[in-house]
Amino acid sequence: MSAKRAIASSEVALGAPCWVSLMARDLSAALDFYGTVLGWRFRSGVLGEEFRIALANGVPVAGIGALAPALQVAVAWTPYFAVEDADVTASRIRERGGTVAVGPVALHTGRGALAADRDGAVFGLWQGPLVSQWETWRDTAPAWTRLQTRDAFDAAIFYGEVLDWAREGPGCCDVRYEHDEVVLRHGGHVVARLTSGAVEAAPDPSLRPHWHTHFTVDDPLHHAVKARAHGATVLAEGVSPTGPWARLSDPDGATFTLSTPG
Repeated sequence: MSAKRAIASSEVALGAPCWVSLMARDLSAALDFYGTVLGWRFRSGVLGEEFRIALANGVPVAGIGALAPALQVAVAWTPYFAVEDADVTASRIRERGGTVAVGPVALHTGRGALAADRDGAVFGLWQGPLVSQWETWRDTAPAWTRLQTRDAFDAAIFYGEVLDWAREGPGCCDVRYEHDEVVLRHGGHVVARLTSGAVEAAPDPSLRPHWHTHFTVDDPLHHAVKARAHGATVLAEGVSPTGPWARLSDPDGATFTLSTPG
């Protein structure tokens, strides 16, 4: 891998999801679970000993860190979007009815923030160098994200204005309406989907607006059986036109879906 690829910055992926991360109450337990169930290996990153980068076949997939004990928040997989200026983006979020819960703050090599859109779906911002091999992460899609929201059109307007999806030039995104959902592409690859139908007042958090992470594996149903044996809950499973899938809740309550590549 060339040095140029290793130090790619958020400016090469403006507006696109550039990473997914989980902040767990028990880091060791989370590493054991995902390592056993998905076969991930882990290495330390620049964010310190309380944060690990998960690798699948040597390719970075996601980050897992330790949640600060003082933070009483739900454990969840969160997508981070690449931005040119985290402070400018945070201002746009507030101006358009969203919330910035944390930051923007300096985090070693860049600046990050944690926010929620106007329907309450939580997402992150990142300004600075991306994880090494980011282009491989995008191209092979070992992890991708879907917004399950009240109104995909309204959400696309919010995120389009906040993340500058309409901007033209190198590194920018392409957003289109396809098959009843909004599809976001970067470099010709699908990096996110926005789907209508979530219910704001639903008692079940999985039915309220939220960003949901998908991990690709060769045999989702086999991994679901393994996950259940290690403390996860299988929320739903089935077979779609693209192959089998399983929606899970890990032992800490973070939900995610396993699906086949494609």
